[in-house]
Amino acid sequence: MTAQAEYDAIVLAGGAAKRLGGADKPGVSVGGRALLDRVLAACRGAGRTVVVGDRRATARPVSWARESPPGGGPLAALDAGVRQTGAGTVLVLSADLPFLGDATVRRLLDALGPEGPEAVLLTDADGRDQPLVAAYRTDPLRRALALIATEHGGIAGLPLRRLMQELKVDRVAAGPLDAFDCDTWEDIAAARARIREHGNVLDEWITAVKTELGVELDVDTGVLLDLARDAAHGVARPAAPLTTFLVGYAAAKAGGDSAQAVAEAARKAAALADRWAAEADEAGS
Repeated sequence: MTAQAEYDAIVLAGGAAKRLGGADKPGVSVGGRALLDRVLAACRGAGRTVVVGDRRATARPVSWARESPPGGGPLAALDAGVRQTGAGTVLVLSADLPFLGDATVRRLLDALGPEGPEAVLLTDADGRDQPLVAAYRTDPLRRALALIATEHGGIAGLPLRRLMQELKVDRVAAGPLDAFDCDTWEDIAAARARIREHGNVLDEWITAVKTELGVELDVDTGVLLDLARDAAHGVARPAAPLTTFLVGYAAAKAGGDSAQAVAEAARKAAALADRWAAEADEAGS
């Protein structure tokens, strides 16, 4: 199965968050976005996304489920979620992964095949399995959950390792921050600091703005930054934000819904800024 094939996603957003003093962990903001919304962005390609936990506002539509009994643990939550899925593959994620990205989701899904393993887990930098950052073949997952429930008279309170004992499992290594989760306020502070580092802050901000505005278009931010620089230097500093706004407006007015439409509008504006600057140079010579 490839990343382009149909899959459903289950996001576990329950738990008592004891190390956060009982705070609503899925709703804690990192980079202006709730932790749950950050995870939902990573699995936006799912056919159906089921969130197991208390209902809340989310950045995109999801289905809701609740483990029985409430607070019954991750295995019970996984069972509640998989009952609402229909795809042959399910991606299973916890709701406290601020840096999980599309590339990692693709790696997990690509590693899972109909004749290969029944589950593919992420392993962190210390080699520890992360069964809540994983892809599962749905039928074997359901069979394993049923077997565990039969053997133990239920699954509430049982550890996730019971599930791993019932499945054929492969593993993929995590990237530097793929498996970073937020269990404590110190983790939250570290995540918030990380996204504000020089090498990360721009991408994080643009992603947050696009999410807030409902924009899914990927554009070449380098082109827009170059345009803003040229407008600021060749015209006047306030010209930079106004010019980039007008580029977006022009692309939308032209009916463009692609990165090419934005790039073409940016090209025209950049050429104008160059002509404007050339005239200023001629006047000063």
